[in-house]
Amino acid sequence: MSMWMHGKSHQENSGERIEGRFWFIYIVFFLIGCAIIVRLGYLQLYQNGFYAMLASDQHDMQTKLIPSRGQIFARDHIYGTLYPLATNRTAWSVYAVPRNIVDKPTIARTVSEVLGISYDDIYTKLTKRDNDPYEVLIKDVHTDAVENLKALQLQGIGFLSQNARLYPEKNMSGQLIGFVTDDEKSTSLKGRYGIESSYDDILRGRPGSMSVEKDAKGNMLSTGNTQLHPAENGSDLILTIDRSVQFKTCTVVADAVKKYQADSGTIIIMNPNTGAILAMCSAPNFDSADFKSVGDVADYSNKAIYTSYEPGSVFKPIIMSSAIDAEKVTPNTTYEDMGYINIDEYKIRNSDHAAHGVQTMVQVLEKSLNTGMVFVEKQLGHDLFLRYIKGFGFGEKTNIGVTPESAGDISNIEKTSKIFMVTASYGQGITMTPMQIVRAYAAMGNGGKLVRPYIVDEIVHADGSREKTKSIVVNQVISSRTSQLITGMLIDVVEKGHGKKAGVPGYWVAGKTGTAQVAKAGGGGYQKNINIGSFAGYAPANNPRFAMIVKIEHPRDVAWAEASAAPIFGEMASYLLTYMQIPPERPLIPIKESIVPEFISSTTTSITTSTKKL
Repeated sequence: MSMWMHGKSHQENSGERIEGRFWFIYIVFFLIGCAIIVRLGYLQLYQNGFYAMLASDQHDMQTKLIPSRGQIFARDHIYGTLYPLATNRTAWSVYAVPRNIVDKPTIARTVSEVLGISYDDIYTKLTKRDNDPYEVLIKDVHTDAVENLKALQLQGIGFLSQNARLYPEKNMSGQLIGFVTDDEKSTSLKGRYGIESSYDDILRGRPGSMSVEKDAKGNMLSTGNTQLHPAENGSDLILTIDRSVQFKTCTVVADAVKKYQADSGTIIIMNPNTGAILAMCSAPNFDSADFKSVGDVADYSNKAIYTSYEPGSVFKPIIMSSAIDAEKVTPNTTYEDMGYINIDEYKIRNSDHAAHGVQTMVQVLEKSLNTGMVFVEKQLGHDLFLRYIKGFGFGEKTNIGVTPESAGDISNIEKTSKIFMVTASYGQGITMTPMQIVRAYAAMGNGGKLVRPYIVDEIVHADGSREKTKSIVVNQVISSRTSQLITGMLIDVVEKGHGKKAGVPGYWVAGKTGTAQVAKAGGGGYQKNINIGSFAGYAPANNPRFAMIVKIEHPRDVAWAEASAAPIFGEMASYLLTYMQIPPERPLIPIKESIVPEFISSTTTSITTSTKKL
């Protein structure tokens, strides 16, 4: 009995142990199942993008990890249509793994026929190194050719897609837009020069990243922690540039350089009230898509904002307006021109080497008299002279937002020697950029407000938000009364002086010529038979819609700006007035009397200056 009971007890204990093991195994498998379900749910809900990317082709992976560079647009301001000046495309490279290719001659022949490239070049790359694991055969292949080659499934031939830049407007905006190159530190593109460089951080976006856990053999662990951070695409830029005006500007300046056999030419067109740049172009220009063909790296820089020069007589109205604003002279102030004036051991002459007798300040600009500007400088004095020049923004960058930009050089007028002040009064011994000059003319025409020029009108971010550029008034450099007076005097220059060819029938145009000498390298005088012709102005004069400068460097078949820069200004002004649909405001016949009295009748001044001899 006891033995039976003992055996029964043993069986019960054994059964309990088996049942306990069953429940243990059941719980273990249940927990494992739950872990798998949780993991699958995590992968599906939170890591879906990561594994979808791993399952996709290389191009899809790049789309998720490499940001798309922002586009650059110009606008047609008549219709509001946007046109890309810089956009994106896919570029393909074809590579080979030579050590995996058995029949190299056949592969080389097939690749050369499909891609239309030299068989010898392909064969050389396939055979130049034993056991070569990777060899690029050709870069930037058209997508259609790549698809045709892919269909052949050639042994040891592979394909790599990359982001590339497309510049649809050839030779229209090279120095303005710049170009891109491969970034040595990443797989994205790097902006070089122009807007591509200046706004590179905004355009290029942020690359994505991917991290995975791997085992000791380097294999990815499906149960490991993975992270995918998709790329953030770059922002688009909408420029202030008007596409039609830019195209016309680039065409005209290129034709002018060719016509006058000049070294270069530059035109800037600006909204004088806001600072928005409507067009900016220099010649020679270059194609951003073919930047490597440029022989001199200096040609990459935008001459409109980077190349400073001695402006010559185009600077005279700026000093004249300063003296009028300081109430040191009026348009009717007179002096007696003897044809020259001695300053220390120097003799200052008029450009025509003539004496004109008693002259008003209106006639000083009309005839572009150097001696008259020496008289004005003497009335203004050193401190006011320097204060107004700095007030107009000379000697510092305009902060247009595009680099590199030059500040010019006005250090000579800070010296105590009188000759530097004298020569600066008619635009010698100091340097400035075309951008600085056109901004100063805009201030003379818009009521005296010095505005900050800008070229990016709007930034459109990847999330759809928009950032609009605001117009900024940097300084009220002269009064609105002075603006009206100097405008009348500049109309007189166009109607009766050296600026006649800049005029447009039916409109009042204000402006001034400037024929500047070119200083010798290292100092010591000026080069012979080399000059720079400029014309700066604005129209319609009583309510300017645009300010413009035309600069022609070293024209070989004309001597003076009135024969080079002035007619180019007139051509562009005529186009702009028509394009902007501005109706004529005056009779088509030229006037014989000075227009100045009409502009100064409501702004008379009690300042009088007796006639003086120089």
